Amino acid sequence: MRTPTLETNVSLRSYNTFGIDAHARLFARFASAEELRALLQLPDVQQAEKLILGGGSNLLFTKDFEGVVLKNEIRGLEITEEDTASGTALVRAGAGESWHGLVQFALDQDLSGIENLSLIPGTVGAAPLQNIGAYGAELQDTFEYLEAMEISTGAVRTFDRAACGFGYRESVFKGPLKNQFIVTSVVFRLLREARLNVSYGAIATTLQDMGIDTDPTPRQVSEAIISIRRSKLPDPAEIGNAGSFFKNPELSQHKYDELKVAYPDLPGYPVPGGVKVPAAWLIEHSGWKGHRRGDYGVHDRQALVLVNHGAARGADIQALAYEIIASVRAKFGVELHPEVNIM
Repeated sequence: MRTPTLETNVSLRSYNTFGIDAHARLFARFASAEELRALLQLPDVQQAEKLILGGGSNLLFTKDFEGVVLKNEIRGLEITEEDTASGTALVRAGAGESWHGLVQFALDQDLSGIENLSLIPGTVGAAPLQNIGAYGAELQDTFEYLEAMEISTGAVRTFDRAACGFGYRESVFKGPLKNQFIVTSVVFRLLREARLNVSYGAIATTLQDMGIDTDPTPRQVSEAIISIRRSKLPDPAEIGNAGSFFKNPELSQHKYDELKVAYPDLPGYPVPGGVKVPAAWLIEHSGWKGHRRGDYGVHDRQALVLVNHGAARGADIQALAYEIIASVRAKFGVELHPEVNIM
């Protein structure tokens, strides 16, 4: 085990996909549970507010962080169990692995179940915290369990699906257990015989454009979703962003029916207890798509994405987000909520 070290006054610009130049008073990396436990025993770490950093793809820094940033670099991808009876395999991933790297590993091992979550930025350890989802799939669909270290004791605890309390972009780690645990590994149960979902959005159309009319493979579905995402979402390496900034609101059936009368082209997707409405549609029809103020604004191809064109301040992007929320509320009577963590 390497000896963990604390750095001071570290720029976080390269550690967040918005490219905001905030600074951390203290900063350290850990590549194993043992290194993490050693860090948590340091007095300076024990006494400071802690931020666990993965890929920095779901963060907006509005000021310097006066506590300690702990960068999760725990690696490892492996098949730990094959179950021939159910045609499944368990895959363990270190929390510091990139999420898309896990998807590619699964495809390389002829395993299916997470191909619809291709090209989602961030790390494996961050994925369960908000139950990531896209194109008709969510992390909880294949989740088996995770291991996480309790910050106060250094003890490692196992959380199964029920214990994680998954909801729409939610888990207990964003609620009752917020800032109490650090994920060290996640285990998924994936399929040997694929059961593909190509009914969501433009997947089927994109596959047809690729010349694939019947029986696509999981890798082909992944390639179609990568193509769709790249056509809609800006690359953080080219323009600072954190992907979808807002959650898609869930409305009661009555509220949705009311809006549908006034706005007949309003999309909606049935969910338990109501209808999910695309936040991007609401934002675009409130006049924000492509809006720009100097170095920040709303992406011109995807209204759900706020962007940093260069040297924007996080506080300015936050203020713009709140303006958008107020605008959508005033026009549609619908409340938007950020998906991005605002620090």
